[in-house]
Amino acid sequence: MHILIIGAAGMVGRKLAQQLVLDQRIGTEPIDRLSLVDVVVPAKVYDFRNITAEAADLATPGTAEKLVAARPDVIVHLAAIVSGEAEADFDRGYRINLDATRALFEAIRQEGMKSPYKPRLVFTSSIAVFGAPFPDKIGDDYFTTPLTSYGTQKAIGELLLADYSRRGFFDGIGIRLPTICVRPGKPNKAASGFFSNILREPLAGQEAILPVGEDVRHWHASPRAAVAFLRHAMTMDLTPLGARRNLSMPGLSATVGEQIEALRHIAGEKAVRLIRREPDPVIMKIVSGWPRDFDTKRAAALGFKAEATFDEIIRIHIEDELGGKIG
Repeated sequence: MHILIIGAAGMVGRKLAQQLVLDQRIGTEPIDRLSLVDVVVPAKVYDFRNITAEAADLATPGTAEKLVAARPDVIVHLAAIVSGEAEADFDRGYRINLDATRALFEAIRQEGMKSPYKPRLVFTSSIAVFGAPFPDKIGDDYFTTPLTSYGTQKAIGELLLADYSRRGFFDGIGIRLPTICVRPGKPNKAASGFFSNILREPLAGQEAILPVGEDVRHWHASPRAAVAFLRHAMTMDLTPLGARRNLSMPGLSATVGEQIEALRHIAGEKAVRLIRREPDPVIMKIVSGWPRDFDTKRAAALGFKAEATFDEIIRIHIEDELGGKIG
């Protein structure tokens, strides 16, 4: 089994690679080769008998063809720029989030025209494909009307994935990730970054900025859950999906206020006092168009699972990133 992870230097890609190396197999199949690719050289995680890491820009002509020429059995497409950056730089957002995705899909099709080749393709989409106004819960049949460039790029990617799968060029599944929280590391340019910042920084004894009101509600899952989603999507039977190849992943609907209460419950009032309110109209406008709650019974029936409480999400961050200790 040869697995290619595109976007392997990112947080989710790195954690996925680490877990695959620990497992040494995917499903019932042993992993013979693991290829890690990103615009910067991904770290080679742990010790593995046949692992490569290289820097490559999927949006550069010829890159997708080179990666696909090795004929990996499973391709996990994580590469993207985040929502805030895609909104700020229209050209770059479409180049990386859409043009590169189309280049990858087309490279797989062209490779299969030489001789039979039909890999499993796991595409990470986003709940940003949905736009307001929303029902109380967004069900599996709700239409996609994104209100950001990032969401539009992901929605187009979903349509392409469904069509290329329908035509038999690859066996594809698109998983719409919730906002991943708590993200480790430093803040990035994602408009959703504050959801993690207001927990991660106080847990480390540092100040955090809250740019929205505490009544803002959103859909979340932990990095651990995101890795589990991807691993399941890599091996599951896709026959039950039929032509509907894109799924909203399970998660937890919570307000910012509920996040803060969970922080207070676990880390105390001292941590909560490190959150400083600084309203940001730009962030508030973007967030107002995001979905708040989902009914993901289709994904749940197919075996996908996420956390049930924000206490659980915070405790996972403390276990996985802080060595079990609060700063």
